[in-house]
Amino acid sequence: MYSCAYEQFEIQRLDVPSRRCDVITIILCMIVKNEEACLGKCLDSLKGIVDEMIVVDTGSTDNTIQIAKDKGAQVYNFNWTGDFSEARNYAFSLAKCDYIYSADADEEIDEDNRERFIKLKEDIDELNVDIVQMYYCNQLAFRTVYNYDRELRPKLFKRIREFVWVDPIHEQVLLEPVVCDSDIEIIHNPRENHSGRDLETFRNAVREGRRISRRLLGMYARELFLAGSDEDFLNAKEFFTEATLDNNRSLDEIKEASCVLAHVAVLEKDADAMLKYSLKDAITEMSSEMCYELGNYYYNKKDLDEAIVWYYNAAYECSSILDIRKSRELPRLAIAKCYRELGNEEQGS
Repeated sequence: MYSCAYEQFEIQRLDVPSRRCDVITIILCMIVKNEEACLGKCLDSLKGIVDEMIVVDTGSTDNTIQIAKDKGAQVYNFNWTGDFSEARNYAFSLAKCDYIYSADADEEIDEDNRERFIKLKEDIDELNVDIVQMYYCNQLAFRTVYNYDRELRPKLFKRIREFVWVDPIHEQVLLEPVVCDSDIEIIHNPRENHSGRDLETFRNAVREGRRISRRLLGMYARELFLAGSDEDFLNAKEFFTEATLDNNRSLDEIKEASCVLAHVAVLEKDADAMLKYSLKDAITEMSSEMCYELGNYYYNKKDLDEAIVWYYNAAYECSSILDIRKSRELPRLAIAKCYRELGNEEQGS
């Protein structure tokens, strides 16, 4: 049922004194805003699992706060700063139980997975882990920025971490957390698309001069391809251009930035930029995203035969690095459109 990371885990288990065998306590910590449509269902699905509930409200104008109180949660107010991490850190700072469970209001756990969670709660003290990952499901149904319908995410966190010495010789303090992968599945049912809010948050972080991490750069690029307008792409041009020139950025980051800039080049009909960024992507195997943008570039130039070549490469010869649709339905639909415009109705069907 559980898979734990790091080879040092077994050594740690041998060196740790016997622990109490009573069931640990779990506190729910979440941040919310205007979640009256789904908060009650989320909190109900956690009854019998969590021992306490903390809900941090960041400015609700609907019935969210009252619903949280009615469900037995402790409600705190947090003046929104535009930074989700600050809000979550505040919520975590209020926790007193052994473990913290982090959730969003649009999540729920069905009965089978509630039983798995309760069993985990009974076993976790023996596992002696710092973080438990659970499967986040239903992603593709709502066009989120994630390309996987089911993926592991850290959800349960040990509140106070014990530092222990490991290894029988040349001993050292175990600094990496011990992570356990569970088989618990969490159903994600977002009610609305937050891309506009998220893109503005990215832009604000850039304007403030904050370092955009490797993970966040990829998320910014995914958000653009998922829901960004032409204006959103153009507004992101300066940041992604600087990213391609940053020696501290990895090759993966440069490829992701180049895909964004290739889309900008298509919008601006800039052949030189299209060449520059397609070559940056071609340092390794070209991505489906870049091939798709080349297809768009030639389609706009009415060179349909060349457009078909690049759409074909996107669909059948390459893999996506940002938007999985660019290696699936989008280039195939584009190929059919090209054939129809060439008068080939059979291949365009």
